[in-house]
Amino acid sequence: MDVGSLVGLLMGLAAIVVGNLIEGGHTDSLLQPTAAMIVLGGTIGATMVSFPIPVFIRAIKELKAVFTEKKRDPKKLIDEIVEYAQKARRDGIIALEQMVQKASHPFLTKALTMAVDGADSKSMRENLELMLTHIEEDGEKPAKVWEAAGGFAPTIGIIGAVMGLIHVMQNLTDVGAVGRGIAVAFVATIYGLVSANLIFLPSSTKLKQRHRVEMISLELMLEGALAIQEGQNPNLIREKLQAFHSEAETKGQAAKV
Repeated sequence: MDVGSLVGLLMGLAAIVVGNLIEGGHTDSLLQPTAAMIVLGGTIGATMVSFPIPVFIRAIKELKAVFTEKKRDPKKLIDEIVEYAQKARRDGIIALEQMVQKASHPFLTKALTMAVDGADSKSMRENLELMLTHIEEDGEKPAKVWEAAGGFAPTIGIIGAVMGLIHVMQNLTDVGAVGRGIAVAFVATIYGLVSANLIFLPSSTKLKQRHRVEMISLELMLEGALAIQEGQNPNLIREKLQAFHSEAETKGQAAKV
């Protein structure tokens, strides 16, 4: 469980509700099913138009990754690669043929299988980097779905507010009802802004971060497989991969700023 995501969401919602109460508002005034239907329904509809259905469904399934933290231990991954390097150096790279089928990740299995099959370093790097490019582009799709939803929601909220105001303007005889109607109309705008800035856009950012961490692990596997193919010393491979992981994480953090 990613406690930070859950606490952040609850804190954001609580701040809005408590702030409304301090200003003299009532919780009931923020509960408008019609406004919620307009904003959520309109946002989902616009997002579905923007992306293929399989991508949209996948984005919904991966939303749980915002609140769950699945960490891949880089130390264990490096230890695993070094173990393969030691085996290859001791018994020859062909000795890895059966061993790599139990690798911790399909990409690592693919990379080491290419090395066992006798692929040269250049062709290995080209093919594996092409695979990484495809994985990177495909992995960004769920984040892009929620990023798009975060862009649509505020606008749909404004549409809901305008619809409410139109209804109010048609009933101007009761001044009190007009005031209440205007207040209710603007709830749709609040729903749009809150859903975009507390749910959709933060979810997109978190999914991008999760995907970047996964890409760093895949790049580590690529470099490790190439080092094994080249017959490098296992101790040097460990040092190289540790340095590579540290550098990749630093670049990943810098890219977020």
